[in-house]
Amino acid sequence: MSSTLQQLKVSDNKRFLMQADGTPFFWLGDTAWELFHRLNREDADEYLRGRAEQKFNVVQIVALAEFEGLTVDNVYGRRPLKQNAEGHYDPTLPDLDGDDNYWSHVDYVVDRAAEYGIYVAFLPTWGDKYNVAWGKGPAIFNGDNARVYGQWLGERYKDRSNIIWVLGGDRPLQTIEHFEVNNELAAGLREGDGGRNLITFHPCGDSSSSRHLHDASWLDFNMIQSGHHERIRVNYKHVKADYERLPVKPTFDAEPCYEDHPVNFNAVNGYFDQADVRTGAYYAVFSGGFGHTYGHHSIWSMTTKPEPYFIMNWRQALHRPGAQQMQHVRGLIESVSFFDRVPDQSLIAENYEGANYMVATRGEDYGFIYAPNGLPFRAALGILKGSRVAASWFDPRTGEYSAIGEYDNSGEATFTPPISGRGNDWVLVLKPAK
Repeated sequence: MSSTLQQLKVSDNKRFLMQADGTPFFWLGDTAWELFHRLNREDADEYLRGRAEQKFNVVQIVALAEFEGLTVDNVYGRRPLKQNAEGHYDPTLPDLDGDDNYWSHVDYVVDRAAEYGIYVAFLPTWGDKYNVAWGKGPAIFNGDNARVYGQWLGERYKDRSNIIWVLGGDRPLQTIEHFEVNNELAAGLREGDGGRNLITFHPCGDSSSSRHLHDASWLDFNMIQSGHHERIRVNYKHVKADYERLPVKPTFDAEPCYEDHPVNFNAVNGYFDQADVRTGAYYAVFSGGFGHTYGHHSIWSMTTKPEPYFIMNWRQALHRPGAQQMQHVRGLIESVSFFDRVPDQSLIAENYEGANYMVATRGEDYGFIYAPNGLPFRAALGILKGSRVAASWFDPRTGEYSAIGEYDNSGEATFTPPISGRGNDWVLVLKPAK
């Protein structure tokens, strides 16, 4: 089956993604890692429909899933791989027996996503299948079988234009074999799909694909996992570091703190909330990210039985406030010129530190400053064109604008958001006055 969505490619200036016809593409993703493994078709359709209604256009899913994806059946009683003569699950032996096999379910989800206008950031495997580390594995990959598996996947999905390949899977590259597995998997995918689909790498927490792989010829763009450790978001540092690397490659935060995820993986610390995920989104995008991925702790895991670590079921999590609000960052960025946008902290005359740190971005005819807790601040004028600028507030919770007024476009001006305090974040919007 061929997808009706356009193929994605890297923009000419190497900072963004765009569709095949040159239309800008703002990645608004969600992590649904366990979807292939844990949801049936009806549930998958409910999930995809809900995310499409919330303006998400990418979902990140794993074929060989983290939660015992090799040894525990999917909802239809099927597993992705057969065992070889030695009794080991073998990546060169996908189980294709019968019409209801594991991969026909994957096909259904990929094609249904395309019908909803959603791209699938497709992980061929979770990282514990080549580096068990803190997972359950088993580790089944080497360079040879990774290449064969990659060729098979690439060939199978070469006509699905809504595929983006994502290697890695939350594990560090610690040995030569770990590098070999990923390099050979990438080579196999390229051979199988003819290089049609973009490839990136999902790193472990507090890291970027650029750490080890920035110069890899197969890495089309960088992917960051800023992670779930600290309450105060500092993911802008990761994005800034990637943005400044050479050669230039697009970058974004593909796994920031998840909504309702225990802080530092411990429920006694409390949970990240809608304010945290909004701050993570605006920090990353305004610092140079070409898009952003949201996540919910009970969605990636497709939780059905709440407990202190996963505090709700996935259906309830679909409608959490942070998820509903992510569409507004996409709407804001898509409302202005796209390919000329750059991070520009010079718009901020004097910044705060820590939880009140502000970030700024601009294009030729606009400037945005994000204030995470709504404290008053001074903006530097005279950077945009024109003798006067029009200022307004953008509310990240609702996507609504409220006019402030016009200012001479020189010197500095103090701006006081409508309300302040935790959860009262605002974006100052500056544009040349008409």
